[in-house]
Amino acid sequence: MQPPFNPWPRVIARNLLAGLIILGTGWALGYPWITATALLTAALGWNLLQLYRLENWARRGGRSEPPDARGIWGEIFTNLHQRRQRRLRRVAGLRRTLERYRDSASALPDAVVVLNPEHRIEWANPTAARLLDLEWPADEGRRITHLVRHPDFLRFMDPASPPQESLNMPSPLDANRRLEIRLVPYGEHQYLLLARDTTHLHRLEVMRRDFIANVSHELRTPLTVLYGVAETLEDELVDQPELMDSVRLLREQSERMKLLVDDLLMLSRLETGSEQGEQTWFNPTKMLRNLIDEAELLSGDRGHHLALDAEPDLEILGTETELRSAFANLLFNAIKYTPAGTRVTLSWSATDDGGATLAVDDNGPGIASHHLERLTERFYRVDDARSQDRGGTGLGLAIVKHVLLRHQGQLQIDSELGVGSRFSCHFPVHAVRRCEN
Repeated sequence: MQPPFNPWPRVIARNLLAGLIILGTGWALGYPWITATALLTAALGWNLLQLYRLENWARRGGRSEPPDARGIWGEIFTNLHQRRQRRLRRVAGLRRTLERYRDSASALPDAVVVLNPEHRIEWANPTAARLLDLEWPADEGRRITHLVRHPDFLRFMDPASPPQESLNMPSPLDANRRLEIRLVPYGEHQYLLLARDTTHLHRLEVMRRDFIANVSHELRTPLTVLYGVAETLEDELVDQPELMDSVRLLREQSERMKLLVDDLLMLSRLETGSEQGEQTWFNPTKMLRNLIDEAELLSGDRGHHLALDAEPDLEILGTETELRSAFANLLFNAIKYTPAGTRVTLSWSATDDGGATLAVDDNGPGIASHHLERLTERFYRVDDARSQDRGGTGLGLAIVKHVLLRHQGQLQIDSELGVGSRFSCHFPVHAVRRCEN
């Protein structure tokens, strides 16, 4: 890239040459001081005239062609005019880009709302009117929390509330329409609020849950009868070893199916958010000791090394039966899916931010990283043959995840092959407290 042209050497040389000629002529005529004074006066007058023309042109907005001038003033007028033309072209390009962006956002089937740092509306596409009852530009400058008043939405937008990746809520215009809300930060504390109509997906999910709940409920009674009959036959056929293996297999498989149905029913209840027990403050230390005792029985002769590390004065707010089920699933999974002699530690401790963590650590074989994101999916198995051999239903971690969601907690899974695994339940600060003496 060539450097910009510098006109000053030429201008100085030309003006210096003209000045010397004029001064030399005045000296020759015997009027050196008068000539010098006249020369300086003419130069000052010329420059004042050009300043006036520049100010007058700038005051009119610089929209017309610049004044015609020679020398350095001509260069100044030309440069200013070229700079203004480049700026106008950039502004026009940005305006076209903005118009294309708005046209694209207006065509989206999802609602798009641009919010400033105070969550005031700066722009909204037409879909926002259909889904969120927002009108632009009529609602420009208004806080979105003054227009969308659903309690869940207010908590979602409150910076003091625990952060959520997304929110599912009914539309302000139609309670039967379900929306998925996301808040995406960008730029200098700006936000994009995105709302997607998930009514169809919600209905399919409800149908799936109802189907699983109904089928599981209908299977529960015949499976209980089948298990009872198999258990009775096993007691009565002690003297007939040729039949005992078949009866034992019948009892084991009916018991496995009964456990699967029980987990399906519990998962269905957790997903629908129904029948949640009363949340109370309680100290989980005694519960954790009982779980360690049960885990030792489950381990049997496999010789797992179990340890409990719990802060005895740390209480939690929640439904004790649900949390016990979640903690038991994590601990018993560590027993079922790790080799004999593995060290398993159950810990309950406060965190630096005032919350608390329930964690299960083991030094087993670990889990490959590509499995970690899918472990909480229903029926997902890292090793299908091993899971069936251990009697797992494939629903334990899904139950843990939904129990934690009902308690505003989060499940974190860390694992490294050949090193071990850590399953952590993190609880927020408002759900934890120290025991009062």
